[in-house]
Amino acid sequence: MIKTFVKKSHIHNFGIFAGQDIPVGTRIIEYTGELIDKKEEARREKQNEKIGITYIFDVNDRYSIDAAIGGNNSKYINHSCDPNCDAERFKNRVFLYSNKFIPKGNELTVDYAFDSKEPLEVCHCGSPKCRGFINEI
Repeated sequence: MIKTFVKKSHIHNFGIFAGQDIPVGTRIIEYTGELIDKKEEARREKQNEKIGITYIFDVNDRYSIDAAIGGNNSKYINHSCDPNCDAERFKNRVFLYSNKFIPKGNELTVDYAFDSKEPLEVCHCGSPKCRGFINEI
């Protein structure tokens, strides 16, 4: 099992960080939480808008995982336009894999790639490759 820890992030609120060097292609952690259907996701997202944070991760066209209920450290993964992790979906599960070498202490990130048809969300990742928005443009 790959060691991770949570601390304040320069990207947003809290983040998940590498507790050890992580080689390319390593399965780091499963994104865990309650499996919910899209109707329930829409209901919860309305509630989450009020508090300004969500831990919902799309699995497929039918389901999402809400890490606010039963989630682990993976719920703190922040967005980056130049991420060091990719999300791999398998059935109704999501796993995070390193897509480059991640030195111990570095923040783990994934590209949220919000739908370009949704309202634009400003990005704060700080990457030189930042596209300015979390949405796919």
